Amino acid sequence: MDINQEVERLKQIPMFSKVETSKLKLLAFTSQLLNCRKDEILIKANDPSDCVYLIMDGELEILSRTDCGRESSIIRKRGDLIGEIAVLSKTRRTASVRAVCDTTVMKIDDGAFLDLVTSNPTVALDVMRQLSDKLAEAVNSNESLRARLHALEECGEGSE
Repeated sequence: MDINQEVERLKQIPMFSKVETSKLKLLAFTSQLLNCRKDEILIKANDPSDCVYLIMDGELEILSRTDCGRESSIIRKRGDLIGEIAVLSKTRRTASVRAVCDTTVMKIDDGAFLDLVTSNPTVALDVMRQLSDKLAEAVNSNESLRARLHALEECGEGSE
């Protein structure tokens, strides 16, 4: 795929729809398109956070383990960012990421991502919205788990 085709694909993603073409060309030029096969692991927990992935096509599954060893997962789709939290906070990866189906991602170097966010208010706002959505999703999941735990504790107390 040539750089102009990549730019056109980027323009179709809401986060980049209002970004200048020249900036999108630079992003496409400095980034790398990767094709992941179904079930391929893209990120392993504890990997360094040296890039962000933008899902161009397909779906990725975020896999994490609880303290008691249970695995939980969240599906991310076209237009979603993966790994931006670790890049922004300069921490290692907290979860593994696996392709649900054949998936194309744009691998954006951490420096290029930070430049893009700091120089484009519309991109920064969209990143903040995605982070807010992820935080809300985590809070809802936590509340649901607490309610289930409370229900189990009540059942346990009633059966003694």
